[in-house]
Amino acid sequence: MAVVSVAFLLVCTGSWSTTLLADAQTCVNESSFKEQVVYVGQQGPPYRLNCPLEPHQHHNSPRPRLTWQKDCRLLHSQDGNAYLEFASLNLEDQGNYTCTQQGNGTASFTVHLIAKEAQCSKPPEFKPSGNLSRLWGNVGTTVKLNCTALLLWDQNEEQCDTTLQWSKDGQLLTNLTLYTQNSSSWSPAAGQLMVNNVLVVNLKQQEDFGLYSCTVRNVSSDFILHNSISPSHTAAVVAAIMLLLLLAVAAVVYSRCHLNIKLWYRNSFGDYELNDGKLHDAYISFVNNDYDRKFVNFILKPHLENINGYKVLLNDNDILPGGEPSAELLMNMSRSRRLIVVLSHAYLEQDWCCNNFRQGLLHLLELCQQPVLIMLEGQFKRMRPEVKEQLSELQHSLTVLTWRHNSVVRFTMIPISALLTEPKVAFTFSSDLKNYVLKFQVLRYVKFCPVSQW
Repeated sequence: MAVVSVAFLLVCTGSWSTTLLADAQTCVNESSFKEQVVYVGQQGPPYRLNCPLEPHQHHNSPRPRLTWQKDCRLLHSQDGNAYLEFASLNLEDQGNYTCTQQGNGTASFTVHLIAKEAQCSKPPEFKPSGNLSRLWGNVGTTVKLNCTALLLWDQNEEQCDTTLQWSKDGQLLTNLTLYTQNSSSWSPAAGQLMVNNVLVVNLKQQEDFGLYSCTVRNVSSDFILHNSISPSHTAAVVAAIMLLLLLAVAAVVYSRCHLNIKLWYRNSFGDYELNDGKLHDAYISFVNNDYDRKFVNFILKPHLENINGYKVLLNDNDILPGGEPSAELLMNMSRSRRLIVVLSHAYLEQDWCCNNFRQGLLHLLELCQQPVLIMLEGQFKRMRPEVKEQLSELQHSLTVLTWRHNSVVRFTMIPISALLTEPKVAFTFSSDLKNYVLKFQVLRYVKFCPVSQW
């Protein structure tokens, strides 16, 4: 009894809703009424809604005129047409469309247009996600690409795409000998369809690796297939970094210890300057008095020749007279690698130093770009102001060493040896006006013997 009552209520409800819809609008004729369902997105523009009335036209009578109404409101732009045309069909276009035929008799027909959103036009949802997937394989093996998508669908829709298609590098796969597919589908809930397709890729050559795409409803899920044994650049990058670090360490060590390295090379493999065409390592200029002669002959020359094996050429004459340098002087200096001047107080008392020290110093720099000047401690105080000024102005072109009287007995490590080993080494000249002492930064320390033990 209950079942019969429920069925009766459903029938009455359906009839009542249709009657209510027709009675709510006075232009709707219940006997000429039908429903038409369309799916938005599947109807290609333009969409036409035809009038179901068949024209009743008598012989020699004018063609009946049709008028259109939507929800009993006259559509003036559509008068006289046998159909309604929609440029694009939207959900707002649903409603009651009534076409009325004017003539000897008036006839009308109403179409209840129901516009629904097409479930089959909605994008799929890939499982587990639609992100880029990376897989690895080797030549001669097979790899399976699993593509699963959740689709919304309506079985009443005529056009509903549920097919998964595979492509490689943008080209649709058609060769089923290299690629095999296993497809399946099931409905997890009402209005839903789960589709699955497994692509089996036979990796026969390097060209089989690349980008594979699984596409449904113009949406893709991508897979990148890599070769597991492809050459790795990690080792090369690590090796390059290690090489750069090694070169950086070597550069730092060389910048700090290049003098020691060159001395070691000279002592182990010979003099690196043997083939430069020079006969002497140093040309030493000094004043021929007891003080300077003892220093040069008993200290400087024995150390350079006997201990370090250098060849020196001594000259106790004026190398910078007022006139032009002699040919013999130019020849001797051209045969020597460096010029050393014992710039003692007696040296500065020479005529050319007293009369025109600046011109003589400029001539000296013309003969040798980086001369070495040896000065005795305390002698800077006794220099004339113009001599101090000239030395300060040309400090970038001079290498000045100070002889200290309170040093130890012998040369244990002399910077002249360093100069003979490194012809292009740069020394820094600085002047301390407070103490009137010249201090110079060199790569080795200087230890001299006192004058009392000459």
